[in-house]
Amino acid sequence: MKLKLLLAISVLAAMPALAQAKQGETQPTAPRPTMAQVQKVVKIIRGNKTKLQLYCDIVKLDQQTAEAVLKNDPNKLETLVIQADDLAQKIGPEYVALMDGLPQIDENSSEAKQITAAFDSLDKLCATK
Repeated sequence: MKLKLLLAISVLAAMPALAQAKQGETQPTAPRPTMAQVQKVVKIIRGNKTKLQLYCDIVKLDQQTAEAVLKNDPNKLETLVIQADDLAQKIGPEYVALMDGLPQIDENSSEAKQITAAFDSLDKLCATK
């Protein structure tokens, strides 16, 4: 999964929280993820067939989400974001926290490239399914 797409999904998934923030609630900022956290999450997903399948399902939804963005289809986009969020919750809190913190990373940084490479290793497992 490419970092740009991960960032887009994180931002889209945060939209309900942003709506609440506009209604007067302050929204906490997720901590910036570390490479140690990324590696831990990748290891958790890689080591659990169910979580790997959930991750692969998110990858498929990400592709559909990108299409919905290009087609400017907000209803489809909202549905896909909700589905992806539900799957992310099932993967676990470590994954959710990591995704929530991704928007803090510059997508052109070396750190972003390392994160992308780590998730690419999972994407390859999805491609073999």
